[in-house]
Amino acid sequence: MTIPTPSDPAAVAVELEKLRGTMETGFARVDGSLALLVQRGDQTDRAIADHENRLDALERTRWPLPSLAALTGAGALAVSAWQAFH
Repeated sequence: MTIPTPSDPAAVAVELEKLRGTMETGFARVDGSLALLVQRGDQTDRAIADHENRLDALERTRWPLPSLAALTGAGALAVSAWQAFH
């Protein structure tokens, strides 16, 4: 078997077909990697949204604590002032 010369149209066609196959394989691998990255990004977005919802729920249930502490302090001050003047 002889190696075809580059000027041979059949050789050019064979090399182009090899190049096309290599490019298709490479693009398929890149597409797979991109699809995986998109999937991980979507999972991360869902996890962040879930964490934000949970944090909002914690903040809503926690707000009375500082208010109750301030009211307790004000009540203690009022009682001590009343005892001091009577």
